[in-house]
Amino acid sequence: MKGLLTYQLLYIQNVDLKPMSEYPEKTCEIDRLVRQPKLVAAVLEGRKTEQRRDGIYAYPGEIFELEGVAFKISGLIRQRWGDMSDADARAEGYPSIKIYQDLITKMHPGMSWDDDHLVWVHQFEKL
Repeated sequence: MKGLLTYQLLYIQNVDLKPMSEYPEKTCEIDRLVRQPKLVAAVLEGRKTEQRRDGIYAYPGEIFELEGVAFKISGLIRQRWGDMSDADARAEGYPSIKIYQDLITKMHPGMSWDDDHLVWVHQFEKL
């Protein structure tokens, strides 16, 4: 137990995570973070390392599984949609910001892209 505790403390110090109390409460559970089959496949293939959501689904350090493969939330940040780049879209599993925008607005009928819309970026890595 002592070795595990030491590892966790070192990990938190090295990545400069905020205490969970500094984040708002979760709006959904971690098992709902990545659900669409194409996105699950992109995560498993290493092409997707981020998921943007309106609310918080997981805090840094939490673990989730997709098809028996474990992933850890490595970061949680707030971002405006208008600040997204092509690199951010690729981290979401899409080739460009334009394709990401088109698919997001098609997935949510009646929604339009608003550059000032704030989302939570859940960053994760395979264990």
